[in-house]
Amino acid sequence: MKNILVVGSAGQIGSELTLALRDIYGGGHVVAGVRKTRPSEKLVETGPCEVVDALDTDALVSVVDKYKIDGIINMAAILSGTGEKNPMLAWDVNMNGLINILELARERRMKQVLVPSSIAVFGPTTPVDNTPQETILKPTTIYGVTKVAGELLGDYYVKKYGLDVRGLRYPGIISHETLPGGGTTDYAVAIYYDAIRQKRFTCFVDDYTRLPMMYMPDCLKATIDLMGADFDKLSHHCDYNVGAMDFTVADMVVSIKKHIPDFEITYEPDYRQEIADSWPNSVDDSAARQDWGWKPDYDLDAMTADMLKAIGEKHEKSLI
Repeated sequence: MKNILVVGSAGQIGSELTLALRDIYGGGHVVAGVRKTRPSEKLVETGPCEVVDALDTDALVSVVDKYKIDGIINMAAILSGTGEKNPMLAWDVNMNGLINILELARERRMKQVLVPSSIAVFGPTTPVDNTPQETILKPTTIYGVTKVAGELLGDYYVKKYGLDVRGLRYPGIISHETLPGGGTTDYAVAIYYDAIRQKRFTCFVDDYTRLPMMYMPDCLKATIDLMGADFDKLSHHCDYNVGAMDFTVADMVVSIKKHIPDFEITYEPDYRQEIADSWPNSVDDSAARQDWGWKPDYDLDAMTADMLKAIGEKHEKSLI
C-alpha cells in the first residue's frame, strides 16, 4: 500500500495506530480520518487529518480520491457498553459504515482493508478457557452481533470479489495515551489512572472477572504484522484470535500494589458485569502464531510498571 486512510483515528486504538503507521510509511501517506472529536496535536502535526464519517459515503469518496488511498483501516465503531444503551446507533455505525468502506474499496480496487473484530463475538455458550479459533459465535450484545456479521461480511468480500480484507479479534486493550470510549474492558485502563491520582478505584465489574487483555504496544504490533503478512499464507481472513495475557481484576490489584502498597479498590458491578461474564477467560491464538508469527511482548507486571510510570509522569506535569 502507498496511501492509507485510518477511519476512526481519534479513538483509543486508531490514534496510536495512525502514528505508528506514519513512522513506517511516512506522515504524508497515512491520513487520519476523524469524525467530531478534535484530533490530538500529534495527529495534526505528523500528517494529514480529514473529517471522515464512515456513514458519509460522499466524504469517504472525497478523501479517498484526494489522497489516492489504496488501503483503508476501519477503526470506527460503537463499543459494547455504549452499544447496549443505543443498539440502533451501534448497528448503523458498525454495519452500514463497514459496508460503505468495503464497497468503496471494491469499487476502487484497493489493495487492502483491515477491519478489526473483538472477543465480543463470543457468548455464554462459547468455551471460556483457551477459546478455539473455530467455535460457537452467539454473542449477547449488539456490539458482538455486529462484529460477527462484520467478520462474515469481510470473508464474503474476499471470496466473492477477491478483495484483501483482514481482521483480528482484539481482547481488551490497555493504553496510557488515549482513554477508551464505552467498552466493557474500560476498567482495566481506568484502574491505573485512579491508582495514580487518588490511590483508590471503584470497579464496575467484580474481583473474579477474568478477561483476555493486551497492552497497546502489542496491539499495534499485532495489527501491523497482520497487515504485512503474505495473503497466500493466511488460513483465515477477518477473524484471527490474538492473545497476550489474561487476568482477573484481583490480579491487577496485586500487580498495582507492588508499586502502590496503599492502593484500595471497591466493587460496584453494573450492567457490564453480565457482558464480561459472557466473554472468554482466554483465547487460543495458535492460528495467528502459525500463519503470521504473532507473539506478544508484555505480561501483566511488565505492563503495570510501564502504565504507572507513564501515567505518573503525566500526573506530575499536570500539577506543575
